[in-house]
Formats: sequence, structure tokens, C-alpha cells
Amino acid sequence: MIFLKSRQEIETMRTANRIVSEILAELCEKVVQGISTGDIDRLATDLIRKKGVKSAFKGYQIRKGVPPFPANICISLNDEVVHGIPSSQRIVKEGDIVSLDFGIIYKDFYGDSALTFSLGRQDERVLNLIQATNEALTHGITRACVGNRIGDISAAVQERVERDGFSVVREFVGHGIGRRLHEDPPVPNYGMVGRGVRLREGMVIAIEPMVNMGGPDVMMKSDGWTAVTRDGSLSAHFEHSIAITEKGPEVLSCL
Repeated sequence: MIFLKSRQEIETMRTANRIVSEILAELCEKVVQGISTGDIDRLATDLIRKKGVKSAFKGYQIRKGVPPFPANICISLNDEVVHGIPSSQRIVKEGDIVSLDFGIIYKDFYGDSALTFSLGRQDERVLNLIQATNEALTHGITRACVGNRIGDISAAVQERVERDGFSVVREFVGHGIGRRLHEDPPVPNYGMVGRGVRLREGMVIAIEPMVNMGGPDVMMKSDGWTAVTRDGSLSAHFEHSIAITEKGPEVLSCL
């Protein structure tokens, strides 16, 4: 079921997502060579407390048989696509690709956003991967207009990614968001123009390209959460929460 949001509810979600963006910006400044992903999670915990909000991720149950997510932020490095679990044993090194995926709950509504950056110098192909993923998100957002369909977003993302010879991950997709972290409709990063659910005013969706330098296939680590590229290639991830309005798409998760 797709839940349409009122203008007031969208404003509440704008506040939630602004808090997400503020915390992500602070965390990015703290990510330096030698810090552990567990340290980053502890910083996120402190910022959640200071902002007076709740974690969207900690305790989240993905499916039966998999323990709830144990941290407040997903931190994925290099070949990790999404849902990396922070650990005091995982040290960030010069040259790593770092993806931060973060969400909070504010007045019963969720905010959710993600970004990827490289720590230190990288070769041109790695920088192209990050840029293509970010631009694919932007291309998808421009299609998030009343009257268009989900497939218009999906096709725009896929076209931008594949133009540079990269691969779109298919096992994980974007989603609706509101009073739940994951609502309908699913928002794939691949598809055909004119297909899928028609976009209506009041919908709020999270568009999140996950892009691999090599092939599109992924596999799960034994922790039941962390998805990695099957061929060991590098991966990047960006995400924004978007409100569908008569005036066009509104990016809620930006400063």
C-alpha cells in the first residue's frame, strides 16, 4: 500500500532528513585514516542523542533468522555494497572507498540518506565510479515528477550508470518512506520508461543507486547483513529521500 503524505507530514519528513544530512556531514569530517568503523558508529550514537531523535537502523529486522541490525549506521567499505556492520576491528585505510548509510526517526517519521567518498587519492576509474553513481541519483530525481512512472526513474539511473561501463545492483532497490523505513513502492535502479507505478503528489520515495565497478551480482556475508560484490569489484552508493509534488521533485535529505 502506498501512503500519500500531507504537506505538513512532508515538512516533518524534511526536518527528519535535514537532521540525517547534518549528522552525515559531521561524520564525514571525522572519517580519517586509522579510525575504526566502530568509532564512527559511536560518533553517530552521540549525535543521535544530541539531536534528540531515534535511530532508524539499530534493532531493524530484515527477515526471520537474521539478528536485528546491531548499529546506528551502515558503513560499507570497498567491495561492500550495502549494510556493512560497524566494528572496532575494521580500520579505515588510506585509499578506501567509504559508504555511509544513515537514518533516524523524528516525530514518528523516517529520514534516510547515503553517500560515498574516497579517503585520499584514488585512480581515475574509482573517482568515475563515485561520480557516476552520484549523477545517476541526480538523473533519477529529475524524473520523479507527478504523472511519470517508477520506471522512468529506474531507466534514468540505469542509463547513466551503464554509460560509463558500470553495473547496477539488482538485488537491492530504493523504496517508499514515511512512518516506516521501507514502504511501497519499491524503486529499482533498472527498468523501462513508462513502466511501473504512476507517481502522485504526496508520495515520498528513497532513490538509492548501488553501483558496481564490475559485474552486478552480489552475495551476503555470514553476518546476514553485509552485501558484497560477487567478483570483488568496488562499489558505491548514494541515496536521497524525495517528495513528489506538483512543482516537481523536492529533495528532503539535503542541507
